[in-house]
Amino acid sequence: MEQPFSSSKVTVEYFDPHDVYKLLAPGLIPRLPLRDLNWQSHAGPLRSINTLHIDLLPSGADISNIFTPLSSPNPKGASSTDAASQPPRDDGFQTATIAGRGGSTDQVDSTLRPPAGPGKERRHQIPGLRRTPYLKVLLIRCDDNDTYKSTTKAEIKEWIKANTPPAQGKTGAENHDAFEWLIIHVVLPNTVAATQPRTTGKVPDTSDVSKTATLKWRGGSTSLLEKLRTDFNGSGKGAVDRIRQIRIGVNDVPYSMLPRVVPAVPTGYRETEQDSEAAWADLIGKFKELILSSFDTRVTQYEEDIKERDGQRSLPGWNFCTFFILKEGLARGFESVGLVEDALVGYDELSVGLDTIIQEQAAAGSAEAHGGALLSHTPELKETAQKAISEIAGGTLEFEEEEAVDLQSGEKQKLDYSESIPITSSKKSYRELILANNVSLFDFRCYIFARQISLLLRLGNAWSTREELVAKLKEQQEMVPRGVAAKTPVSKLNEESENLLQLAEICKRTLEFVPSISTVMREDIIAAMLSAKKHEEEDGVKPVLDSLLSEVVDNMVSSFAFSVAQQILAQTSTKALPIPPSTLNDNHEQKPSIPEPKMTMHPARTTSLHGHGTQRPPLSPGFPSGRLSGSIESPSVSSFHKAGLEELAARRAELYALSRNILEECGKKRGWSDGWSTVPTVGEAGVVDMEEISLDDDAQKTDPTTTETIEVLHTSIAGVGTTLLRTALDNKDDFYRLYETLTDKALRHYTVAQHLHSVQACMADLAVLKFHLEEYKDAAFYFYRVIPFFGESSWALLELSMLVMYARCLKKLNKLDDYVNQALRQLLCKAAAAEKDRLQQKSRFRNTLTSVKQYPEAAAITGFLADLISVSASLSKDVRIPLTSLCCDLALDGPPFYDESQDSFSLFLDFHSLLVDEFEADVVSIRIVSKTAGGNREIWLQTEKPVTIRPGPNKVRVQSTTMMAGTFEVDQVRLSSKKVLLHYERELGQAVDKSSTTLKNPQVTLYQRASGLDVRLTGTKNLQLDKKKSLDLELSTGWNTVNTCEIKIRSATGGLRLVMSEAEVIGTTQATKAEGGTFKFGAIPANSTVKVRFPFTVEQDLLDVAVRAEVTYSTERGSFTFFKTSSVPISLAVEVNVQDIFKHNALFSRFAVSSANSSPLRLFKSELLGSEVFETHFGQSPSQPVLIFPKQPTSLLYKITRKRGIAIGPKTNKTLYLKLYYSVLQEEIEGLFEQNITVDLEASPMREYSKLIVSKVLSAVQARLSEHDLEKAALLGELQTSFLSAINWESQFSGLGSPTQQQQGGSSPPSSPGEDEVSSATLSDFMRTWLVSHPSLPLPRPESIPEPNTIVIPVDIPPVAIVHTADLQISSSPPPVVTGTDPESGSPTFVINQLLPATLHLKWTRIWDTDAHNSSLSQDLEFGYEITAPGNSWLLGGRRKGHFIIPAAEGEEGLSSSSETEAEIPVVLVPLREGYLPWPGVEIKEVRGEGTGGGGGDSPVGGGGEGVNCETDYRNLGETVEVVGDRGKVTVSLDVSDGGDRGGPMGWPR
Repeated sequence: MEQPFSSSKVTVEYFDPHDVYKLLAPGLIPRLPLRDLNWQSHAGPLRSINTLHIDLLPSGADISNIFTPLSSPNPKGASSTDAASQPPRDDGFQTATIAGRGGSTDQVDSTLRPPAGPGKERRHQIPGLRRTPYLKVLLIRCDDNDTYKSTTKAEIKEWIKANTPPAQGKTGAENHDAFEWLIIHVVLPNTVAATQPRTTGKVPDTSDVSKTATLKWRGGSTSLLEKLRTDFNGSGKGAVDRIRQIRIGVNDVPYSMLPRVVPAVPTGYRETEQDSEAAWADLIGKFKELILSSFDTRVTQYEEDIKERDGQRSLPGWNFCTFFILKEGLARGFESVGLVEDALVGYDELSVGLDTIIQEQAAAGSAEAHGGALLSHTPELKETAQKAISEIAGGTLEFEEEEAVDLQSGEKQKLDYSESIPITSSKKSYRELILANNVSLFDFRCYIFARQISLLLRLGNAWSTREELVAKLKEQQEMVPRGVAAKTPVSKLNEESENLLQLAEICKRTLEFVPSISTVMREDIIAAMLSAKKHEEEDGVKPVLDSLLSEVVDNMVSSFAFSVAQQILAQTSTKALPIPPSTLNDNHEQKPSIPEPKMTMHPARTTSLHGHGTQRPPLSPGFPSGRLSGSIESPSVSSFHKAGLEELAARRAELYALSRNILEECGKKRGWSDGWSTVPTVGEAGVVDMEEISLDDDAQKTDPTTTETIEVLHTSIAGVGTTLLRTALDNKDDFYRLYETLTDKALRHYTVAQHLHSVQACMADLAVLKFHLEEYKDAAFYFYRVIPFFGESSWALLELSMLVMYARCLKKLNKLDDYVNQALRQLLCKAAAAEKDRLQQKSRFRNTLTSVKQYPEAAAITGFLADLISVSASLSKDVRIPLTSLCCDLALDGPPFYDESQDSFSLFLDFHSLLVDEFEADVVSIRIVSKTAGGNREIWLQTEKPVTIRPGPNKVRVQSTTMMAGTFEVDQVRLSSKKVLLHYERELGQAVDKSSTTLKNPQVTLYQRASGLDVRLTGTKNLQLDKKKSLDLELSTGWNTVNTCEIKIRSATGGLRLVMSEAEVIGTTQATKAEGGTFKFGAIPANSTVKVRFPFTVEQDLLDVAVRAEVTYSTERGSFTFFKTSSVPISLAVEVNVQDIFKHNALFSRFAVSSANSSPLRLFKSELLGSEVFETHFGQSPSQPVLIFPKQPTSLLYKITRKRGIAIGPKTNKTLYLKLYYSVLQEEIEGLFEQNITVDLEASPMREYSKLIVSKVLSAVQARLSEHDLEKAALLGELQTSFLSAINWESQFSGLGSPTQQQQGGSSPPSSPGEDEVSSATLSDFMRTWLVSHPSLPLPRPESIPEPNTIVIPVDIPPVAIVHTADLQISSSPPPVVTGTDPESGSPTFVINQLLPATLHLKWTRIWDTDAHNSSLSQDLEFGYEITAPGNSWLLGGRRKGHFIIPAAEGEEGLSSSSETEAEIPVVLVPLREGYLPWPGVEIKEVRGEGTGGGGGDSPVGGGGEGVNCETDYRNLGETVEVVGDRGKVTVSLDVSDGGDRGGPMGWPR
């Protein structure tokens, strides 16, 4: 019989004749299981075994029945009954050794020879049927050398002889059970062996005891460990070391086993803790080595045998069952060492092999010739089916006696294939049945699948498998003797997380297994029952028997499939799945729970499948305790997404769905519907209900008795062995409760798997079920969540049916708001969608030969609209319905229509109503929006009175009194009827595709008519930089006689702040009220203007600013609104740079004026306005305006002098102002275009389009006019218009044209004469004609410009504390110069090295020290001068450097130097080289620091303070001196340097 479970553990058999296992266990068991083993596969890469559990079993034990190790197999430790049944023997270790001599050694044979107990069995000829040890360990206790020689050595030899086969005699069959052996010498303290080192090299040479022992005993210096290795390890080159020694500490030995006498010959050797740990590590390593060696030998032999048997497949007598057992032995070998993947591959190959054999047998018709025949049926299934049929028939049916022979066995319990754990390899002795060829195909497949699932559970690290794997380790740790302390702490069990991908693979395989095994099971039962029928049955009973058999087979197969699904759900349950809470509510009435079977295989624990908080036995998987809607524990969601999470959830959900489908099919036979058969459907035209007609001639002659019998069969549960399914089929309430629970669990798992379609499908099932059970509240909840999904998935008829049910639920619950907004609205929308599809199919049917599609009848939808409108009137909120859901073919008919003599326009909206009823719309409105940089601008248009909307095409006119020029798009359309609002919205900028767009022609272009009200924004012509800039807003009423007017001015640029508190109205018409940017006016005549000027500030530098103006005004024709956002440049057109040159009595300022942009300027006039302190002087002004180009600025030079007698105070105005009168050529050109186009359009039908044309032309001028064109026009005085000829004017005026003359309920208002013929083509032709007639435009003459622009720039004179004037002059009687030079005609001429006496004249002034706060007028200042010149040009003599003091100013006379305070410093200059030499330079700097004369330490400029600002006017700057050589005659000689005749002075030969 197979063990109840299989795990990654190998058997290690130990023989413990000296009862030392209990001393070894405390140190050995905590070091188990073995870890990190590596085995080289024969057909693949290196295999890694992370953990290998060891099953420590005593020698002679029955491996198939023993699962927990005993503390010791010593008979002394057994019970009295066991002792009486065995021969008495002495364990030899109950008394302490004396003088190194062991205790009694009687009956050695019975002590060391392994007992041949009942577990000793003969090796089977087919390998793989027995569990044999991989390693045999002999535990010995030998305290000294004497005991070893006298007894222990012989005992070990006998054990080796009895337990190990000779190396030369090993056969292939023995290699299947190959094992290694190991001897462990357990050394107790206080013994001679404990005093010996492990090797003789550790014994001290100076030990007298050692010398004496050497003399007395030959070879006594060799330790026991070395003796064991010498005697029992092989001597060959590849010999394996099979001896290990473990020394037990004093504290680890019970007092009763501790020797009382210490050895008389101590050696001084003591085992350290490091030595002990090394010995244990060496022992564990040897375990790994020997176990892997045994495993490799077994695998090699298995692979050879499998290869040999597989090659014999075609030979007669080859049996698949025998081959199966052989190959399974290899798979189990892999499993035993933890190579589960390899084992799973083996079982998969066997599964495929079984399928191949079955197919070959079916094709050949002979089973014996292809692998051997299997049983035609399963006896247990036959017995169950016979009992079920007898139960249905009331015990009146009889079967042959021979069929019940196997049921009389007393060793087997009754097997029920419909119990809660149908798939397990321990259910019956499958392997024995397979080996005996006494197995059916059903059992064969169930066994292979059970083994595959077991291995996959291990790979998935499932809870049940993990508990089985560590069961042994826990028991071994708990069995450690209580009186012995463990040397190593017990290792903690590693709680590894589940592998969700492997668990998902289990579910996937189950979903494939259940359909296939159901077919096999059905054929198995039918074959069994057909063979058991009695041939003498009457013909009238045969149909009844067939019906009975069919019912029983269906019940048994359904029960088995249901149990398999529930078992796998229990085995793959994990806390890692974040299952959401149940969607079933908790307000159901208390219902009794269904009894549930116990899960004998799985431990009780809290998972996502079980409720918690009760002490009942574990429930069956997939069904909560108590109420079905009770709380189900939802595991906490992990902080990270685990691999395989969604896959596992999806597969488990499919298993739940499979279970529910099985339950559903069983319920259908009993007349229990899931609700789908009673779903109301909207009537379909042309669809005729059909009924089934039997083609059998005898169908009409049905016996009433048979009919009653069949009805009885439909309610029978015979053959259903699963308690859960049987209880659910007992009554309708339990059936629906289980159906509801399984659907809910599938839904929640699908939610985790993110299978949205499956989630919605499950939710729809729950909704229909609740509706069928008349639980309207829950049904409405599910319908509300699921209907939108089916609507988006194009399930039109199904959605309509659900909407009908949903509406009934809401009406039953008296929820009028939901009834209107969620039910009726959806019904109308879906009906309209069907009508739209019908229209599309109708149009396509004309051109194609497709079949006609059926649609819901109109009569089924009639009346819902009226009900919607009437009921919605009682609601507090509007009922919003998308317009496109009820209408189609939305479009704007033509361009805007403008009303005459008033600022209003209209649009015509076309649409097709898809409703079957007409209704009255109170208001139809449209919103058009223009998306600009300043935000969205919108205009609403609406009807003037209610409009009747009829089924089919409709045309509606909407009007607006709000005017705003620009290009707009329709983004909203609304139809209102009481509290029902039909709305359509679209995004701006959406691409318009005529084939797919909902609203056609959404573009609307509005232009501003020339005669209408207008607003114009301009910058002020007079600009002063030290004051706030201002903007002018000019309002023109046009043809409107305004009664009241309100202007709201707002900023449309970020960072622009309008200072409305300083705004003013310019002109005779003044505002009646002005507050916060809002100006209210009274009556304003037609064709009048009002100008409002307001300052502004900006937070950052901006080139342009935009201002939004909203004008609300009323006339005799009503109230109107005008919006306009205007942008003007605020950047300066002029750039001015100034350069100051300080002189003793005057300041010369040079102003460089240039254009700030690409446009040239005309500078008409300039003024530098004086101040209280300074006065200005300018030369002769130019007679004509000066043209200033961007790269060619002009210079203005002004002389500034200080007024005498003006004292400077803190409030004294010192600022000068430069005022420039200019015009920008770009602005002149734009004004020229505007003037000429307006004049040409004045007398044409296009006069109202003049502002539109001008705006388009000016935009093109600003974009296309280049800098070269501007410079050329400035020079030539005219502008060529050819740069505008390449513009596509049709695209500039798109959206313009005559409006349609058709409208609903009347004709269009009359338009102005000739205006209705104007279109974009007309305007384009005008522009092309105008460009041809105006090839060039002359620029306006300067005198024709009425009012040029002015800019006032503040000019501050920088305060300078001291202005020094230095003048280096030659003495009045200079030395003679070269003859013929005139000093006044150019630079003076001197000769080289001529002494030039000169005088440095220094003077100063403080008149430019105008800083009233930091003035230094009251202080003496000390300066130093230094004359500098290049050393190769001038030689300087005299006082080259020195200091001088400027006294504090006393009065106005003290501001400048006088003859007494000026300095005359004589110096000598000597020119050193010829050429034009600049005069030596003079540097003057302030002298700061203590100890200086005059200033003293109290001077603010002394010490570490800041110096004063000073300037130096060096008069000799830019002057030069001509220096020539002092020579009267020059002789040039050319000599020949290579000898010979020497030439003369000019190189002539003599």
